[in-house]
Amino acid sequence: MAGLHALQGFMVLILSKSFELPLVASFLQFDQVSRSLQPATKEIGSLSLPLLIAGFLFLSALFHLLIATVYNKRYDQDLAKGMNKLRWVEYSLSASTMMAAIAMLVGIYDVASLAMIFVFVAVMNLLGLVMELHNQTTKKTNWASYWVGCLAGIMPWLAIGLYFWFSADSGAQPPAFVYWIYVSIFLFFNCFAINMVLQYKKIGPWRDYIYGERVYIILSLVAKSLLAWQVFAGTLRP
Repeated sequence: MAGLHALQGFMVLILSKSFELPLVASFLQFDQVSRSLQPATKEIGSLSLPLLIAGFLFLSALFHLLIATVYNKRYDQDLAKGMNKLRWVEYSLSASTMMAAIAMLVGIYDVASLAMIFVFVAVMNLLGLVMELHNQTTKKTNWASYWVGCLAGIMPWLAIGLYFWFSADSGAQPPAFVYWIYVSIFLFFNCFAINMVLQYKKIGPWRDYIYGERVYIILSLVAKSLLAWQVFAGTLRP
């Protein structure tokens, strides 16, 4: 998995054309003519979309490499207890980067908004870590952190959905491939949540925690690959 993620990251960097997206700051500015505070924006930089896409692939590659090498003994011990702490740390970085990329594709360029989207997704995934750690000490599964994580996780999708609506209302809709990205990655993100439920409910083959771990690994690879190559096909191909 480390090799597959890294290979795709390098392919994105090698094959993609240069594509920069702006980063802006929104603030209030005093208008001398109207003598009132008016909203204003200022471009404060830019972000390379190929680097952003390759970034979450390389993050996954790095964490898979750690699990396969220096962290392997601890990884096996955690799996035997029914948890994988490093998974949630990796998701808190890679999934958050994925959401930031999707947000920028629909026109969310404000740095504060992007930071909040990143943090909301990071919190959602870190609550997955809390779920697994907390339930090491409970006789009955406690779902509190799961539901709070769902709340944190849905907010970035709602924010991006609002931008779709704003664009459609103004007659400037995003390209069709962005809609496909929104729907497909949303469905895959929900599959992670479903996988956790099946693990804790011990339904069918999910009675074995290792089965659910394999599903997480496959879902992670497919979701990241799907996003990377949809963005490449829609925006980054030469």
